[in-house]
Order: sequence, then structure tokens, then C-alpha cells
Amino acid sequence: MKPRANPSTLSRILPAVLFAFFCASCSSISSGPGNPPVVKADQPFPSAGSIEMQLDSGDFHIRPADGDRIRVTFSGNTANAAAALAINGAHATLAVNHTPHNNFNATIEVPKTADLVIHFTAGDLDLAPITGNKDIDSKAGDLTIAAGSPNDYASVDATVKVGDLSGGPFGAATGEISHHLAWSGPGKYTLRASLTAGDLNLK
Repeated sequence: MKPRANPSTLSRILPAVLFAFFCASCSSISSGPGNPPVVKADQPFPSAGSIEMQLDSGDFHIRPADGDRIRVTFSGNTANAAAALAINGAHATLAVNHTPHNNFNATIEVPKTADLVIHFTAGDLDLAPITGNKDIDSKAGDLTIAAGSPNDYASVDATVKVGDLSGGPFGAATGEISHHLAWSGPGKYTLRASLTAGDLNLK
């Protein structure tokens, strides 16, 4: 009789396998030597607007801006990297594309209050506290979302198909390989996060 795989073992092994599959075109997303930081986009944008992002693979940090604006800074391997920012009133779209994918870092600054929709290919995404609705999806990698006060949210829905999910102030997730967390509270904002393979950390 063949031994059965332990679910906890699978939850550790499968994210790495899937991450390698999704990042076949990028040899590494680790730090290393590269070009100095360069500002690729910097435009005024009103507080409490909505921002939709399409982000390529890499290491991304999303932070509150010093004032009401969107500012994009690249560092590391920035060859052929581009940021396309379009603003129409209180709505903005941002696309970040680059080749090659290894050792690419981007810092995106947005107003302290903004609704965010983020489509992320793979890598590391670190989101600092931004007040507003959040809708984030990623194929592979690590997502760290600093949600701020739980009292700000009416609902939180987070899913990791293969990997680990830490709910932080929103409690524990259910499931062994595929993890899900559903939470409701007294606030007005929603937070949705979906990750195919990797680790999702809410804090």
C-alpha cells in the first residue's frame, strides 16, 4: 500500500512548484545590483479616488504618498521597464511592464485614501495601510496586506488555492491545502484577496 501524502507537506511543496511554473520567464526576484531608483510617473490624483493596477512580475511596494498623487519609482534591473499611468478625474489606471523580470523593484505611492484594484502576475507584493476598498488577485508569490483597523471593513474575503493564509486581525482561515477566510464587521469598506499559489498575510 502506497503511503498518502500529508496535506501540510503538500501545502508547503505545491506553492513552490506552481510559482516556478508561473515565473518560468523570470530567473529570480531576489535583490541584487542594478540601476539606481528612477521616477517613472508622478501625477496629482485626488484623495478617495479609484486606482486599477496591472502589475508584471517582480517586487512591488505600495505606500501612502506624501500628498494627493500617484508616484511610481523603479529600481534594480529596470531595463525595458515602463509605467503607463492614465488619469481621468477620480479614476486612474496604471500598468507596469518590464523585461527581463529578475531583480525588478517598484514602489507605488498613492493617496492615503483610495479604492484599489490590483492584478498582479507573480512575485512579492507588499501593501501598506491604505484606507478604502481593496480587490487584489495574484497568480503566485507572497502577498502582504496591512489592512489597518478591522473596524473599517464591512467584509473581508481571502482565498489561497495552494499555500498559506494568515488572517491576522480577521481570524483563522479554514482548509488544509486550499484556504479561505470570510469575515464581516461594522465598517463600510470591502477587502478581497485571491492568490493561486503562495503565502497571503493579512495584518
